[in-house]
Amino acid sequence: MGLGFLASIIVGGLAGWIASYIMKAKTGIFTNIILGIIGAVVLNWLLARAGIFAENAWLPQLVVGVAGASLLIWVWRQLRRG
Repeated sequence: MGLGFLASIIVGGLAGWIASYIMKAKTGIFTNIILGIIGAVVLNWLLARAGIFAENAWLPQLVVGVAGASLLIWVWRQLRRG
């Protein structure tokens, strides 16, 4: 079923904020929410392709969101550098 709209925004914002802190990116709250949500979607898709499925609960999706948002920040920096 998934987390739902409001929970996705909350978890996405928290995941984006944590990823921004880890990656030392200076982003605002809106960018944190977008990073967290898109990061979770991208990483969930990549994990599903490998046969790994994260549970649709707050904590697993927070972990996936943080990892996904960190990955997006890293990719963005690589694209800007090159």
